[in-house]
Amino acid sequence: MSTSYEGASPPAADRPSIGELLSDISADLSTLMRQEVALAKAELTQSGKQAGKGAGLLAGAGIAGHMVLLFLSIALWWSIGNATGHGWSALIVAVIWAIIGAILASMGRKEMKNVTGVPRTTDTVKKIPSAVAGNEETR
Repeated sequence: MSTSYEGASPPAADRPSIGELLSDISADLSTLMRQEVALAKAELTQSGKQAGKGAGLLAGAGIAGHMVLLFLSIALWWSIGNATGHGWSALIVAVIWAIIGAILASMGRKEMKNVTGVPRTTDTVKKIPSAVAGNEETR
C-alpha cells in the first residue's frame, strides 16, 4: 500500500499552525509599515528640498533685488524729481516697485506649488487593506 497524498491536503504535521500563520502575518505587516514609513521619509525629504530651494530663491531674489533696486530707485526718483517735483517722483517710483513686488510674489507662489508632498506613499498606503485581505494588486 502506497501512501500518496496527490490531490489531498498535506499531513497536519507539514502545515503551519495558526500561531505560525499569525506570526507571519504580523511580521509581514510590520515590514510593510516600515517600508511605508521609509517611503514617506524619502518623499518628505524630496519635498522639503524643493520647498527649501523655492524659499531660498525667493529670499535671495528679495535681498539682491532690494540692493540693486534701491540705488536704481534713488536715481529714478532724482531724475523724475527734476521734472515734476520730488513728492510726485517718490510716488511714481513706489508704484513701480509695487508692480514688481506683485510679479515676484506670483513667481514665488508658482515655485511653491511645484512641491508634490508624498504621492507614492499615499497611493501605497491606500492599497494596504486590500493587500491584507489577499487582493494584492500586481504590477
